[in-house]
Amino acid sequence: MTQSLTLSSLPLFPLNSVLFPDGLLALRVFEVRYLDMVRKCHQAGAPFGVVALTQGREVRQAGAPEEQFAEIGTLATIERLEAPQPGLITLQCRGGQRFRITQRSLLPHGLWIADVDHLDADLTVPVPADLKNTSTALAQVLHTLRQRDPDATVSAAVPTPAQLDDCGWVANRWCELLPVPLELKQRLMELDNPLVRLELVGDVLERTGIAPAP
Repeated sequence: MTQSLTLSSLPLFPLNSVLFPDGLLALRVFEVRYLDMVRKCHQAGAPFGVVALTQGREVRQAGAPEEQFAEIGTLATIERLEAPQPGLITLQCRGGQRFRITQRSLLPHGLWIADVDHLDADLTVPVPADLKNTSTALAQVLHTLRQRDPDATVSAAVPTPAQLDDCGWVANRWCELLPVPLELKQRLMELDNPLVRLELVGDVLERTGIAPAP
C-alpha cells in the first residue's frame, strides 16, 4: 500500500454513524487530515469510505486512544461541496457500494487509507405482503418530515413506487431514521439479504408501535 493519498487508495472517514447505500450524509469538515482529502476526492469525482467507529472520537484529541472502526463500510460520493469560510468545508454525500477492508494504514498526518473488496449490491426484492405496512409507514414518515423541514437530508426527495417496493431501500431508510444503537445499525447494514434486513426492521417497528403488524 502506498503511504500517500493516491487515486488508487481509498481514504477513510470514521464516524459515529453508519452510511447506508443510497443514503444521504451531510458533513462539516474542519480537521486538516480531511480537508485536503475531500477536496481531492471532489476534484477527481472519487469516493471516500465511511466506516463506523467502535472506539475513539470523530475529532482527534491529544492523548486519545487510536480510532478503531468496523471492517465493513460504505462508499460516499460527494454531491455538493461548499467552503463557507477558511478551514471549513460542508459536504452532502450519497452512499454507494459497501466494501470490506482488507488492509489499512495510518498516514503520518492522521488519515486512514485502505485496500478494500467491494461487496455485492442488494438484490432487488419486492416487499412481501406481510411487510407492506413498513413501506406504507415509511412513506408517511418521510412525507411528514418533508412538511416539517423541506431541506431535511434524509427526506428531501419523494420516494418512487419502485423504491417503496424494494426491501433493501425501505429497510435502509428505516435504519437511518430509527433511534437504535450504532452497533445494531452496523449489523443491519452488513446483512447480505435485504429481506432479512427488512424483517428485522419490521420487528423493531412493531415493538415500538410505529408500524403495527398487518
